[in-house]
Amino acid sequence: MQMLRFTTAGSVDDGKSTLIGRLLYDSKSIFEDQLEAVEEASRSRGNEEVNLALLTDGLRAEREQGITIDVAYRYFATPRRKFIIADTPGHIQYTRNMVTGASTADVAVILVDARHGIMEQTIRHSFIASLLAIREVVVAVNKMDLVDFSEEVFKGIVGDYHAMIERFNLEIQHITFIPMSAKDGDNVVNRSRRIPWYDGPSLLEHLETLPFPEDPEDGTRLPVQYVIRPISSKFPDFRGYAGQLAAGKLKVGDKVRVCPGGLCSEITGLYLGDKELSEACAPQSVVVTLKDDIDISRGNVLSLDGPDIPLEDQQFDVDICWLREQPLQVGRRYTLRHATQEVTGIVKSILYKIDIDTQERRDGIDSLGMNDIARIRIKTAEPLVYDPYRKNRVMGSLVFIDDNNDTVGAAMIR
Repeated sequence: MQMLRFTTAGSVDDGKSTLIGRLLYDSKSIFEDQLEAVEEASRSRGNEEVNLALLTDGLRAEREQGITIDVAYRYFATPRRKFIIADTPGHIQYTRNMVTGASTADVAVILVDARHGIMEQTIRHSFIASLLAIREVVVAVNKMDLVDFSEEVFKGIVGDYHAMIERFNLEIQHITFIPMSAKDGDNVVNRSRRIPWYDGPSLLEHLETLPFPEDPEDGTRLPVQYVIRPISSKFPDFRGYAGQLAAGKLKVGDKVRVCPGGLCSEITGLYLGDKELSEACAPQSVVVTLKDDIDISRGNVLSLDGPDIPLEDQQFDVDICWLREQPLQVGRRYTLRHATQEVTGIVKSILYKIDIDTQERRDGIDSLGMNDIARIRIKTAEPLVYDPYRKNRVMGSLVFIDDNNDTVGAAMIR
């Protein structure tokens, strides 16, 4: 069964946590004891109705303030598909959390309060979805019950959102608009009878039927995570290369190239645990054996031998979201984690910082603060094997690590 990952985003109080709670409740994806705990918590807070948002608000500060701070992950399944939800915060100071939650998402569900329309955070989160190459965006126009389920209000928001996308030239392939009331369950799991002018699917119906992007015929990538050399009489000469396929397929007999270096060999075996395979495809984790004895270690990448091989370079540009209060500074060295590779890199320059509110590019910047988004140029101590982020999200991602081994930046290679 296929797994779809989606993230929710939007301004504060647009109803993100309530939407997810309603989705879990109406799809019968919560246990009875969970529901009882939420009912008790709702009564203790003085709520007249069950507050389904409490299903995802896990931190004490979140429950007390009624807001989302951390990224809350929830898992559920229907007969048609499995889902992982990332409920991300709406406050501007937690923009970094939204980047974290959306970085692995297939779909972004952006909530808009029907009373307020397109807000600053709507623009910000749409921009981040575009930056992270999320192809599918659902604009959930929530709280339609508070505008008497007005078709004119809904159409006005649809027009304003399209104008915003065009104005800022955001790269989003597909946008779907759904009017709903998360509090009452209208168009969340079941279609609403109170919105007769809307003949489209509910949110869950849409998520269940979204087609997955077709796997590319080429662009196979296997970052090597571990070299397996069992010392036993049963496997005296076994040498396998373990890793998770980041893209494409591998078959026994395929000619592969080792990057960096460019040496080539042929696959003689594919293993998933103790099971021997004839073929493996992303995102399976497999062990590969080769015909030739080649020096391969963690951080190397196997690709099919052909024209579509990964890039290798020591200097390149990345789009980065800075995640810490301690600023990024030109000339400072950081550890860069990329797939299974880890290298030292230095920030050569900040090409420009992006003003999320106006989409203007600000030049002449020599440092970045928390939640800033910018394009920078870095140089690494040794060649990095990569693909542009829009081609391969695994091979195009970079994590910046400081001297304390803390994650301080998330970047996408251009």
